[in-house]
Amino acid sequence: MATLDELKSELFKSIYYNLGGDMIDVELDPNHYEYALKQSFEIYRQRSSNAVEESYLFLELIKDQNEYILPSEVMTVQQVFRRSIGSSAGSTTSFEPFEAGYMNMYMLQNTRVGGLANYEFYAQYQEQSSKMFGGYINFNFNPSTKRLTIIRRPRNSGEEVLLWAHNHKPDITLLQDVYAYPWLKGYTQALVKRSLGEAREKFATIAGPAGGTVLNGAALKAEAADEMAGLILDLSNYVDGGSALSFVIG
Repeated sequence: MATLDELKSELFKSIYYNLGGDMIDVELDPNHYEYALKQSFEIYRQRSSNAVEESYLFLELIKDQNEYILPSEVMTVQQVFRRSIGSSAGSTTSFEPFEAGYMNMYMLQNTRVGGLANYEFYAQYQEQSSKMFGGYINFNFNPSTKRLTIIRRPRNSGEEVLLWAHNHKPDITLLQDVYAYPWLKGYTQALVKRSLGEAREKFATIAGPAGGTVLNGAALKAEAADEMAGLILDLSNYVDGGSALSFVIG
C-alpha cells in the first residue's frame, strides 16, 4: 500500500514530465507543487460530492455537558442514535414484557418464525417508545466550528451515542480514487502551469546573440485558464464520480 508521500511524489513527477521536464528547464520549486495540490483539494471538496463519505462515530456523553467538539473532517451530522429507549437518568437497561416476549418467541428460538404482523407491531413499539421516552436526541451542529450541541442535559457520564455523519475523504483516499485522481492531477497541473506562466511573462524575452528568445508565459496562462474551466465543467457533469442531483421541484 502506497503512502501519502509516495502518491504525492508520483503525481508531482507526472506533472513535471508533462511540462517538459528534463528537456527544458521547469522553473518550479517543490512548494509550488505542494500548494497547487492543496488548492486542488480545496476546490474538489467544495464542488464534488465524491469528496464526502458517510461515516459513523461514537460519542461518550459527559454529565451536565451538552456541547462537544467533533473532528475537523466531519461536515454534517444527520442523526444521533441512543443504545436504548429508556430513561436517561441512568445507564441501566429497562425491562419491557412485550420486547422480552418477542425476543424469546421469535428471535432466540430457530424453529419458530413470527409473522409479519408481529414484526410490524414490534417496530411500531420501538418507534413510539423512542418518541415518548427519549429515544431521539435533538441536536444542532455548526459545520464551521464543529460544535455539536445536544438539546438535553445528560444526567450521567458514560452513555455512548452513535452519530450518523458525513466527513471529508482523506487525501490518500482521493489520490487512490480512480475517478478523483485524474481530476486532481489535471487541476494541479493547470495551477502550476499558471504559476510558470506568471514567472515567464515577467520577462517576455531573454537577450541573446541571435536577437533573444521569446518566452511562452502568456500562452501557458491561457492554456491553464482553459484547462481549469474544463475541469470545473467536468465536476458539473459528474465525470469525477460524484452523485448526480435528484429531482428538484420548485
